[in-house]
Amino acid sequence: MRAVVQTVSRASVTVDGEVVGAIENGLLVLLGVTHTDDPRVAATMARKIHELRILDDERSAADVGAPILVVSQFTLYGDARKGRRPTWTAAAPAEVAEPLVTTVVEALRERGATVETGRFRAHMLVDSVNAGPRTILLDL
Repeated sequence: MRAVVQTVSRASVTVDGEVVGAIENGLLVLLGVTHTDDPRVAATMARKIHELRILDDERSAADVGAPILVVSQFTLYGDARKGRRPTWTAAAPAEVAEPLVTTVVEALRERGATVETGRFRAHMLVDSVNAGPRTILLDL
């Protein structure tokens, strides 16, 4: 599982002209799933995201109650090493990825996080204003 975590002053996801998820002053998480991921990995990813000390004064979303916007992003497992056209073979199929993304979201909420999401399998417009900017790649 991979996550790109960015500090944002605001972020939102729009699908078919409707805002389906939006936050202010929190974390935007682009989340990718691979074939070997399982619920244990998802729970670990949720903990790492929630406790990541990426906010001001080395604080985490858990410390300050910052909201989190989670957006599924299979392209995090794109591989373009052999040319200009990426291959997506390392990305888990939607049937595998969707329940694991949901597991991460639920685990974050169980930890007390306020979580918004995109919409799985939809063409999403993701809008964000990075704060800092601070961006971290978590790769489990």
